[in-house]
Amino acid sequence: MFDNLTDRLSGIFDKLKKRGALKEADVEEALREVRVALLEADVALPVVKDFIAAVKEKAVGQDVIRSVTPGQMVVKVVHDELIATLGTEGTDINLGGNPPVAILMVGLQGSGKTTTSAKLGLRLTKREKKNVLMASLDVYRPAAQQQLLTLGEQTGVKTMAPVLGEQPIAIAKRAMETGRREGADVVILDTAGRLHFDQELMAEVAQVRDVAKPVETLLVSDAMTGQDAVNVASEFNEKVGVTGIVLTRVDGDARGGAALSMRSVTGAPIKFLGTGEKMEALEGFQADRIAGSILGMGDVVGLVEKAAEVVEQEDAERMAKKLMKGQFTLEDMAEQLSQIRKMGSLEGLLGMFPGAQKVKSQIAEANLDDKLIARQEAIILSMTPAERRNPKVLNGSRRRRIAAGSGTSVPEVNRVLKQFKQMSTMMKKVGKMGKKGLLRGGGLPPGMMPPMPPGFR
Repeated sequence: MFDNLTDRLSGIFDKLKKRGALKEADVEEALREVRVALLEADVALPVVKDFIAAVKEKAVGQDVIRSVTPGQMVVKVVHDELIATLGTEGTDINLGGNPPVAILMVGLQGSGKTTTSAKLGLRLTKREKKNVLMASLDVYRPAAQQQLLTLGEQTGVKTMAPVLGEQPIAIAKRAMETGRREGADVVILDTAGRLHFDQELMAEVAQVRDVAKPVETLLVSDAMTGQDAVNVASEFNEKVGVTGIVLTRVDGDARGGAALSMRSVTGAPIKFLGTGEKMEALEGFQADRIAGSILGMGDVVGLVEKAAEVVEQEDAERMAKKLMKGQFTLEDMAEQLSQIRKMGSLEGLLGMFPGAQKVKSQIAEANLDDKLIARQEAIILSMTPAERRNPKVLNGSRRRRIAAGSGTSVPEVNRVLKQFKQMSTMMKKVGKMGKKGLLRGGGLPPGMMPPMPPGFR
């Protein structure tokens, strides 16, 4: 998300940073370009006007113009205003109240409500340790209720079985009663959507709201719908009342203006981002990290959190001890590859590093895909234990055998061995540096340095 906007803003601010001193006219010219960039990113015009006005008021002040690093100061002003626009209030989901508390999922058809309901159910079950019950109120879309039931089976989240002919209001009542009877902490109600707004839809959702008395009414919206997302948010907020927003398919949208617009239009915070098809691909929204990402600062905190989800503490400590001794084998590299694969797409992970936008062309030329890591892992796993511990024995015939066994080529085997040699050298240097060599406070857990793909240097 925001790829195009990040590209445009990076170019604008790079020009500012190169100037030793700034005049008011320089800032105004840059802000005109920022205005165009925001509009092209599908940010609503009223939001753009307010944003530029707020930035201009602060950026043309004497403190910025006479600063030692005026270009950097302007970037900071824009960064702070982005955070303010995206929302500084807490985005934690509200689960307060007598259980079971209801969460109402609303939105248009095709926005991803049902999948998001299942993702949220899994998240609350795993992270918050809540007993969750899901119920589909969509009696109009064919197999909608069966879809949620299937997703419930996949995630292990209890889902209420549909009853033929039962209507949405009755389903909501039965779900709340079932939740009370079975000791559920949270009941997620997946409401029906329409391809467009109509009074019948709004009346039905309002009735369900009155019956369930939800602590959260989450509007699920497709980030790729652009300006339409703003209209959707405004309509639902007016007729039903929205307490939070979930943006789906943010991994497929290069503009991302909906995120900036919807919060301003509704006043409701963006609470979650749907970042992929996997059931775990639902991330909490952090305005400061998104703002940093938009301005090309990366999201190292998010990267660390992803790593922490797949790396056990004991494994991290064991790897740290090995690094302190300067030890690193192909088996360790295979373990890292496996962990990185669990963290998500390689391109997405590299994009979380600061300055990644500036080497975007190199990342593209490297032909990154999710199969790259799998191929590298297959190459190492095709070696014998003795070969993994001592790669010096890998002569030509052994490399041909490994290539055939892993379904790859000898040049690919050679590249993996070259990468291993580079990483091994780096790890030995880390070992000599001792504890200071290990990444601390805000860095990746020991042993989680991702190997760069062929062609990315």
